[in-house]
Amino acid sequence: MTQVKILNGTYRNQTVDGITFPLVRDFRTDAKGGNVVVANHGVFPGRPDQIRIRVSSMDDIKFVAEQVSQSDNAVEFKTTNRTETDEQIIERIEQRFNILDQMTKACIAGDIRAMIVVGPPGVGKSYGVEFQLEKAGLFDQLSGRKIKYEVVKGAMTPIGLYCSLYHHSDPNNVLVFDDCDSVLLDDLALNILKAALDSGKRRRICWNADSSMLRREGVPDQFDFKGSAIFITNLKFDHLKSKRIKDHLEALQSRCHFLDLTLDTMRDKFLRIKQIFRKGDLFHDYDLTPEQGDEILAFMDENKDQLREMSLRMALKIADLTKVSANWRALAQNTVMKH
Repeated sequence: MTQVKILNGTYRNQTVDGITFPLVRDFRTDAKGGNVVVANHGVFPGRPDQIRIRVSSMDDIKFVAEQVSQSDNAVEFKTTNRTETDEQIIERIEQRFNILDQMTKACIAGDIRAMIVVGPPGVGKSYGVEFQLEKAGLFDQLSGRKIKYEVVKGAMTPIGLYCSLYHHSDPNNVLVFDDCDSVLLDDLALNILKAALDSGKRRRICWNADSSMLRREGVPDQFDFKGSAIFITNLKFDHLKSKRIKDHLEALQSRCHFLDLTLDTMRDKFLRIKQIFRKGDLFHDYDLTPEQGDEILAFMDENKDQLREMSLRMALKIADLTKVSANWRALAQNTVMKH
């Protein structure tokens, strides 16, 4: 089993610096910050076999390999590479985004009813989905026919959700909720979505309350939904505190295909940016030489712990600064980095 030495971390407010544990689950972030799950192995008597160690980033842990010597209470290990190389991570990420393209096409074709896509902000989740939708809708747009998809961003009320589902209820229509988390955190909205995406042959949605909005828009109080839905979100469902909402979301998840883009670490996010850069898509709207692009990525890698975020948007912000001044690094240090 892979071993990790904690360089800077705590367990229940107790410092565990310098202690080595068998790794159970790699670095992730939750509402309280970063953590790794390790095997207790009696380090904390009376505690569970698996415990969560709080760390700020991957830099706070060191991967170690086979035991080479032991004395009293200390065990020394030889350092080894992390379980995945950079190229393996890039390959894993590329595979996930290829799956996202395939699943989006399946939603457009009506082969699947719904998909939930989870990943951090600024990694290109929305771009891939919208590209496939625009590509599929190009012929309709050129011929002046109704576009069969809609991308909803921001807040949405339950009755607004009901109306949007009606307007895209025909087969091969797709409704995309892009960071529209209000529909995932409201009881009534979730009940409407559960009806719309039910596994039964007929998906009937009802609004059994008087509404001037429905009359004004000519929306009936019941209809059959035959379209598909895609939810793009940064939410980690298992980190939500409300049991009631979690129960609703579990019911929704059971009706949807669930794709986690597995971009949980700073390293993953940086390598996603590197992947896009290699394809030539990152700075295609900028008059940058390949060497300048390399310099921007090197700057981001060197300052990853000080950047306000690690994202494609951050790379473009820094690229904007190259148009402002040849001394763009100084500008970046004062505008996109923490102080």
